[in-house]
Amino acid sequence: MGVLSAFMRGVTRLNDVIGRGIALIVFAMFAFLIMEVAFRYLFNSPTVWTNELTQMLFGIYAVMSGGYIMAHRGHVNVDLLHSHLTPRGRAVLDILTSTIFFIFTLALLYFGYDMASESIASWETSYSAWNPPIWPVKAAIPLGTGLLVLQGIVKLLEDIAVAFNLSYYTPESQDDAKGEPL
Repeated sequence: MGVLSAFMRGVTRLNDVIGRGIALIVFAMFAFLIMEVAFRYLFNSPTVWTNELTQMLFGIYAVMSGGYIMAHRGHVNVDLLHSHLTPRGRAVLDILTSTIFFIFTLALLYFGYDMASESIASWETSYSAWNPPIWPVKAAIPLGTGLLVLQGIVKLLEDIAVAFNLSYYTPESQDDAKGEPL
C-alpha cells in the first residue's frame, strides 16, 4: 500500500503547490482593477484591456483552484446529516455521493477538453476591441478539472480506507491535506 499512499500524498502536494501559486493571481487582478480605476477617474483615460484581462485571470483562478480547495476540505458541504454521523458513517455517505461528483467532473473534463482542443487548434481570440487569445483560459478548464478529479480520487480512497478500516490511510494523516508538513 506504499504506492497508494505515495500517490495520495503526491496528488495532494501537487494541488497544494498549484493552489498556492494560483492564489497569487488575486494580487494581479487587484492591481489591474486599481489601475483601471486610476486611469479612468484620475486621468480620464480608461483602458480597453484591464477588465477583460481581469475576467480571464479570474476564470483561470476559479478552475485551477478546485483541487486545492478539495484537498483542504474547503468546498461547501450540507451538514444536516453529515455532522450527526460517525467518521465511518460520513465516509460511507461520501463514498455513495462521490458518484455524483465523478459524473459531473468527468463530464466537465470530457467536454472541457473538447472545447479547449478546438480553441487551441484555431488560436481563438476574444473578438473584442483588445482581442487577446482566450485559448489559454479554455485550456485551463480540463487541466483544473483533471486536478480536481485526481483529488476526488484521493478523497474517495481516504473514505474507503476509513469506511473499511484499511491500513493505507489513517484519519490522522488528514493533517497532510491541511498544509502541515508531511
